[in-house]
Amino acid sequence: MVELKPTRKISFFVGMTAGLLLYIFLSGHEMSMAADDKGAAMQVNTSVSSVSVGQDRHGDENYDYDEDYDDYGDDEESLVKDPLEGFNRAMFTFNDRLYFDVLKPVARGYRFVTPKKIRTGIRNFFYNIVYPVRLVNDLLQGKFKRAGKETCRFVVNTSVGLLGFMTPSKDYAWLNPPSEDTGQTLATWGLGDGFYIVWPLLGPSTVRDSFGFLGDYALQPDSYVKPLGLSFGLRGFEIVNKTSLTLGDYEALKESAFDPYVAVRNAYIQNRRQAIRE
Repeated sequence: MVELKPTRKISFFVGMTAGLLLYIFLSGHEMSMAADDKGAAMQVNTSVSSVSVGQDRHGDENYDYDEDYDDYGDDEESLVKDPLEGFNRAMFTFNDRLYFDVLKPVARGYRFVTPKKIRTGIRNFFYNIVYPVRLVNDLLQGKFKRAGKETCRFVVNTSVGLLGFMTPSKDYAWLNPPSEDTGQTLATWGLGDGFYIVWPLLGPSTVRDSFGFLGDYALQPDSYVKPLGLSFGLRGFEIVNKTSLTLGDYEALKESAFDPYVAVRNAYIQNRRQAIRE
């Protein structure tokens, strides 16, 4: 019994470390690609990642730049207050360094030893298991037809697609409805954004989306995996795998932006506006 204790401690801390890597990118490095049956969609998390946002991992996070919002500050509808800009910029820098110093090197090594087809299948699997988040939020928004389509997609990909590692549903447009999350649900219920905030490790968000993240977390099956170290380990692995498929995206955005912080903030808000409209 005594000999097992060190092993358990090591496993726990390894899981914690992997979990941190997940959060660094899932909502921390915003320029990762969300796992989607239709393919990869840009996510804005740590510096530009995430989308899922955290999501992202639970949604079709599409952070493509929208030219209609070039003058972000001049568009009253898209404007989100940023009263914590000093704090947010510090957290942006913190997350940015974690991406370049920790996550990116690990993801590059993982990519070197793992074929792309395997990494894509793993990404698809993790997207598939977050079906409860999408289903519940479809129902909470009264989008019952979309909930039915989401269920059909899950059944098809889980059965024919071998637990979601393959995505046969992508060949049928009606089986690929836009994804919903708790933040979007709160928006449809009339809750405003609040203000913009960048969380350490979790990355870009708003007050509303921060509460939404908690709701999504509670609906994700892997949140209930025991022990806690294993749950964090799975999430860490997911983030490393996802990052390995999107290396270079964040770097390109950062190099092309006059102010990367503003670029990430704008991309995040634009994406959320679009997701809510859908």
